[in-house]
Amino acid sequence: MKHRDDLRPLAGGVVHDRSWAEEVRTSARCSAALFVLLLFVDWAAGSLDWWRGGLWLLLALLLLLVLFPARVSAGEGWLASRRLLRTRRIRTDLLVTVRPVNGVTRRLVLADAFGDRVEIDPEVLIRNPDLWYRLDEGTRSSERNGTLRRGTAALHSLADDLDRETALSVFRASGLD
Repeated sequence: MKHRDDLRPLAGGVVHDRSWAEEVRTSARCSAALFVLLLFVDWAAGSLDWWRGGLWLLLALLLLLVLFPARVSAGEGWLASRRLLRTRRIRTDLLVTVRPVNGVTRRLVLADAFGDRVEIDPEVLIRNPDLWYRLDEGTRSSERNGTLRRGTAALHSLADDLDRETALSVFRASGLD
């Protein structure tokens, strides 16, 4: 019998990033705010015409494309990241490398034995325990099989971050923070 508080997803089920829709709405709001602000400034300066309005719309759409988040989903033995035009999918049970990339935002690059590669934000895994469970399940299988050659330290560091965040949320929920 499955308990309600069990974090493991149903066997064979596909899990998705639960905060993806909110991130899309936030991206759309930022783009719309930029468009309205540019129109207002141009109108207040008295230089607004149809081609400048079109240019501001194009700029707002470009911002939307830049801010649009990837939709991360996972199933038994696979993880996928879908952008606007392309979906990348890897086999988590055949991972070869896991590499953290530090820059403006932290990224995690996962590569499997077939040469496929997925780049995801580790915060997505921290916010979605179901996704983390699927990835962890696959990486443990890769470690057992001996295919995962590089990146176990990065995964263990991410697991520590996830455990810390889970403990903090339990403390917050119980009023012990």
